[in-house]
Amino acid sequence: MRFGHRAVPIVLAAVLIDTIGFGIIMPVFPKLLISLGHVDIEQATRIAGWMLVLFSFAQFVSGPVLGNLSDRFGRRPVLLASMLSFGVDYALMAFAPSLAWLFLGRAIAGAAGAVYGPASSVLADVTPPDKRSGVFGLIGAAFGVGFIVGPALGGLLADFGPRAPFVAASLLALGNALVMFLAMPETLAAEHRRPFHLRDAHFIGAFRPLFQAGNAAPLLIAWFIWQLAHMIYPATWSFWATIRFGWDARAIGWSLAFVGLVMAVVQGGLTGRVIARIGEPRALVVGLGCGGAAFLAFFFVTHSWQAYALFLLSALSGFVFPAMNGLLSRMVDASRQGALQGGIGSMNSVAAIISPWLLTQTMAAGAERGYPGAAFLLAALFAFAALGIIVWKVLDRVPRTPVPVV
Repeated sequence: MRFGHRAVPIVLAAVLIDTIGFGIIMPVFPKLLISLGHVDIEQATRIAGWMLVLFSFAQFVSGPVLGNLSDRFGRRPVLLASMLSFGVDYALMAFAPSLAWLFLGRAIAGAAGAVYGPASSVLADVTPPDKRSGVFGLIGAAFGVGFIVGPALGGLLADFGPRAPFVAASLLALGNALVMFLAMPETLAAEHRRPFHLRDAHFIGAFRPLFQAGNAAPLLIAWFIWQLAHMIYPATWSFWATIRFGWDARAIGWSLAFVGLVMAVVQGGLTGRVIARIGEPRALVVGLGCGGAAFLAFFFVTHSWQAYALFLLSALSGFVFPAMNGLLSRMVDASRQGALQGGIGSMNSVAAIISPWLLTQTMAAGAERGYPGAAFLLAALFAFAALGIIVWKVLDRVPRTPVPVV
């Protein structure tokens, strides 16, 4: 694949390695929590939910700050600092002696982990507005590839103990930081930089320009509700597969690798073409409908092969974020792309504060009553709610011009 700017592959590599780092620890997480906490699988599920809440809260606070800092000082230093922090943090978690240290590690990872905002800003910097939805799909493809490599590698490294994947994640992050330091150019032109104001470096401030646009509110609400549903895999999959099928770390790793494979195929090969053919609003309808249908079907799964079949349907939900991001990015000018992406990151983090707790507690309570798929039923309700908003308020209402900054 040819890239229009040499910063693009480096940024995609940062997203890829960040995702590998997240995915590489998922297969071993149930065993590690059970071992360190001396708890059963249901209680470990609840603990994992609280860890995700802490991770997401830290990301919620830091997301707009990093986005606005990238609008002031450029994308490169922010991304470099994030990757260095990741490398140090995974090393810390590799040697965590207790659950308290794991909680601390997840908090640091959340604070440093808002790489998707600055990464999306880089792509917005170097891509014409009408091409951004397809290019944003490359971030989804990198995320998908990371979910191929990460969980599969984590499952294999589990043979060396539940801490080995953390060491590998640390080395990957530090290696990416080195490449970024040596080869990544800055993409934000000096004339598009703006002063850093603390009043903008929060959830509301980041979205102030979008509140001027009539179509923004339905999009933001639908994005938020979909994010509640979309957290079902990182929040519950390892624990659900352990309870439902009795899978070990290697089986969980391969299943997540398969998820990443189909996601990468959809994001890298279909997203741009589908959005170009049917438009962003209709792509949202397809993505949300397929995602909701897959979540609902997971509630009824009885055999492991059915889960793999449903992954193929669920992968089409990969249209959602690139299409929404493309619509929203055309509502602000070049000087506020970092603030927008930081705000989107924080909105995701708000959902990720709420969603893991809801989903893990729902799954644990359902499992105790013989319904381990209860969390998927809740995710389906969220997905269909987001779909209803898109059909009602967004379909055929595509924004045409940026919103002026006030």
